[in-house]
Amino acid sequence: MTRQARVYRPGQFEPEEHFYPKALNAQIHPMVAHFFNLDHNQLVGRYAYLNPRVNGESLNVLLNTPAKFFHWGGADLFYVTTEHGNRQMVVLETNSCPSGQKSMPPRSDGDEHRGYRFLIEESFLAALKGRRLSKGVLAVIYDKNPMEVTGYAATLADLTGEDVWLVPCFDGEDNLVTNIDGLLHFKTPEGEQLPIRACLRYVTQKPWNRIPVITKTFVYNSTLVCLAGGRNKLVAAKAYDIFNATLRSDGLNIHIPETVEGVGKLEIPMCVKRFGGFAVIKNPYSNAGQGVFTITSEVELEEFMQMEHDYDQFIVQSLIGHAKWSSKTDQGKYFHIGTVPNKKGEIYVADLRMMVYSTPQGFRPAALYARKTRAPLTESLEPGQSSWELLGTNLSIKKGKDQWDSDTHRLMLMDRKDFNNLGIGLDDLIEAYIQAVLSVTAIDKMSEALINAKGGFKMKLFKSLNHDPVLCSEVVTK
Repeated sequence: MTRQARVYRPGQFEPEEHFYPKALNAQIHPMVAHFFNLDHNQLVGRYAYLNPRVNGESLNVLLNTPAKFFHWGGADLFYVTTEHGNRQMVVLETNSCPSGQKSMPPRSDGDEHRGYRFLIEESFLAALKGRRLSKGVLAVIYDKNPMEVTGYAATLADLTGEDVWLVPCFDGEDNLVTNIDGLLHFKTPEGEQLPIRACLRYVTQKPWNRIPVITKTFVYNSTLVCLAGGRNKLVAAKAYDIFNATLRSDGLNIHIPETVEGVGKLEIPMCVKRFGGFAVIKNPYSNAGQGVFTITSEVELEEFMQMEHDYDQFIVQSLIGHAKWSSKTDQGKYFHIGTVPNKKGEIYVADLRMMVYSTPQGFRPAALYARKTRAPLTESLEPGQSSWELLGTNLSIKKGKDQWDSDTHRLMLMDRKDFNNLGIGLDDLIEAYIQAVLSVTAIDKMSEALINAKGGFKMKLFKSLNHDPVLCSEVVTK
């Protein structure tokens, strides 16, 4: 894709450009279609019936309460079980500005724009209503995922009937977005600086170092959300803990692996030992599968310790693996249920991406897809074997600075073929949705806590939550 800004005009949406070929003509699985048609009363009624300790009224309020800052997010979940057969969906992380539209089959015939239209129409445009916006254009700003960002730009042009600019916002000299008197501007191919009144942001790599936390431009989602947990796993872990404390009386809980946050590099071997020699180490501020290290042996731990890293703080989590090799935690061992065995008897680890968006009436599911690992799960790990091959599900492949590819053959769609191989049912989809909304809400509340009465960013509070001087030095507040 060109590194220049380009304009999308109404009528330019071409489905072939905005969906993966395997998703273009896919037919949605009937159970997934049924899930998308359920209203919150039905979802809550079913969930509370299966979980009698849950306060259905409180859950209904949560699902029907719009977000204040975190308008659009995606939770990555593992379907796991314990040694006693207790199954649950576990949140690995929650992403602001997530992918997913290009992998989603249409919900009905003639649904050309699919999830792009639902998100733009019911969430982005709804969020603009009643706001006093500065004069300027509409834009989509991005640093990766050209297939989806062009889909959002073309859809926004169709729904508004006006031109929409697609603007690169890379980390470094390729960035065309600037902040002038608190309002975001961008440079056109002719060299003109145009103001942006509102934009959809798909900027994922250190967005806080070039997009201010507070702007006069309406940014969907703002970088505040990234710092509060949407791209910051360290603060996200704290947001989950704080929110879980308020949920406990209602029988609700965000299920996450046991987590130790704010770990210095030299402390990591002790944390790994605490989990029985099996752990996951994460750079708190990376995404797209980068900066995540599965540790199952002394060799993998030593390889990690020899690496150079951009930041001073890490998080260490319990590792969910095979029933015969997983972390030991206070809650016992969790292990992957995995896919339905294939004809060779092989089971693969797969995650589920549940993408949700906020509307004035509350949350709605936006898109779903799953990803499986490169290699099947085995009872034991061979010496020298990379555990990431058995446990890593992310499809993104980094080819260079701001250059990405995707390993789409491991993508599992919500269609009649792939969904059956996941081995999950309607109740699992409902739980995944509830977990996604709870995790997004937790980060939304942390975002709210980081804004003062005058609408400014509480930098001192953020520094107390995130003791990492390298990160804090990168943050552009206004």
